[in-house]
Amino acid sequence: MKLYSFFRSGTSHRLRIALNLKGLSADYIPVDLRVDENQGAAFKAVNPQGLVPALDVDGQVLIQSPAIIEWLEETHPTPALLPQGAAARARVRALAALIGCDVHPINNRRILMRLRQQFGADEAAVNAWCATWISAGFDAFEALLAQDSQRGDFCFGGAPTLADAYLVPQVESARRFGVDMGAWPLISAVDAACARLPAFARAAPLAQPDAAG
Repeated sequence: MKLYSFFRSGTSHRLRIALNLKGLSADYIPVDLRVDENQGAAFKAVNPQGLVPALDVDGQVLIQSPAIIEWLEETHPTPALLPQGAAARARVRALAALIGCDVHPINNRRILMRLRQQFGADEAAVNAWCATWISAGFDAFEALLAQDSQRGDFCFGGAPTLADAYLVPQVESARRFGVDMGAWPLISAVDAACARLPAFARAAPLAQPDAAG
């Protein structure tokens, strides 16, 4: 497998976590978003949308991190990233979607670049924008964690799931944008529990080969 990734991309980060949790390795192919390498013809031939991550599996290119992670779950079911039972699976998927659908998309690089270039937002305004939507999402996520009296150290149960793979990159992003994590002790505890696992540590942005570039 070949993983097209950018070290700071939250969607790439969540896929790296999922791959590591599954015990899978892939050749890392960096795509430098800082110089718009993703918009070049070479990468557009891989993914016409021009977004990372993309996963090349024996010549078949999979795109969109939710679809790739679902593919991983179907093709490499052990260890599972979704729990047993329809209701439990729905809860984990909802936690993941809270981040993946409602928080991350409006704070990703394309949106922030548009705020800077078209609307003249300075870095303080960009950080305030990010903090607004991260805080709203984390408030809800924290409340959902608090409601789950059966929860262990992670978002659901006693082992990492799809929800943790989505949450940890968003916590990383929150810190990068100067968001004080003190308001969300349960989220912070989950993040700390994940950080102790090699699968998460190896997936961290600064652990990637293109982080030093």
